[in-house]
Amino acid sequence: MITFKHSPWMGLLIALSLLAPNLAAQQPPAPVVLGKAEQAQMAPSLQVSGTVVSRSDAVLSAEVEGRLLHVAEVGSRVATDDILAEIEDVALRLRETELAADVQRIQSRLRFLEAEQQRLERLAERDMISFTEVDRIRSERATAAGEKAVSESRLAQVRHQLERSRIRAPFPGVVAERRAQAGERVGVGTPVIRLLNPESLEIVARAPLAYYRFQEVNGALRFVADGEDHDARLRTLVTLGAENRHVFEMRLDLEPSLPVGQTVRVSIPTAEAKEVLAVPRDALVLRSDGISVFVVNEDNSVRRARVTTGIGSGDRIEIRGPVQAGDRVVIRGAERLRDGQMVAPQG
Repeated sequence: MITFKHSPWMGLLIALSLLAPNLAAQQPPAPVVLGKAEQAQMAPSLQVSGTVVSRSDAVLSAEVEGRLLHVAEVGSRVATDDILAEIEDVALRLRETELAADVQRIQSRLRFLEAEQQRLERLAERDMISFTEVDRIRSERATAAGEKAVSESRLAQVRHQLERSRIRAPFPGVVAERRAQAGERVGVGTPVIRLLNPESLEIVARAPLAYYRFQEVNGALRFVADGEDHDARLRTLVTLGAENRHVFEMRLDLEPSLPVGQTVRVSIPTAEAKEVLAVPRDALVLRSDGISVFVVNEDNSVRRARVTTGIGSGDRIEIRGPVQAGDRVVIRGAERLRDGQMVAPQG
């Protein structure tokens, strides 16, 4: 017969083994925060890169030739029609004076010819002169009227150029870049200043053309910026498919909360949505033996349910396992829970 030597620790070990199943129930209730398992429509998704851009972003160019007198400082906030840059207009003003004087000269000649025509017509009616003289004066008057129209047109063109010597803001915004500096000579079409409106933003992202049919215009898409989740409305889709490029472009409306140029990650659906059982992502407990969630029973004891995960959307994720829609699950404080332990839901 085999006998064991008596040990003072043997009795303690036996007592602890008998008490172990009841330790969880004897502990004070653990404070936890609860969520709920729910049926939800979800679709697998793909993250694509996007960029925050301004819907009003323009490079303004010179429309007349000349020397730049003034260019607005970078960072200046301007309203519509504010002057952003000025081009020297001395030559244009001299030309304006010249043409205005020419119009006055022709106008004076027209008044003389009108009076002369009336006088000759009266003489011709009395047979004091031939109608040939009347025809001549009428021809001169018509020629002068044409010269006046040409001069007025040239004057209007010069005044238009004078107005264009000042580059004005076509929309409210911020000066983002100066392409030319005061003192430089610019020609027609030379880029001078870049203006953008930081209050009118959108996200531009591109994705493989294979997923185009799964996107819904006016639907909401989730994007991540600086580690934070946001939602934006998909405003429009534009296909850019070509022989060497099979993508489509998305433009999402965005509130003015991010800087222009910010890189974001946009989640887009890659298949049709389906009904799944979903829980908050925070309900997942990752341990060496697998993934699980803690379901809270009616008596506020917990049951560990091992699950597998599927598709995710935002802060919720699909699970498969012994969990039903409507079950309460622990989303805060589950890290140290054990089967059968009592909990005290908070909030």
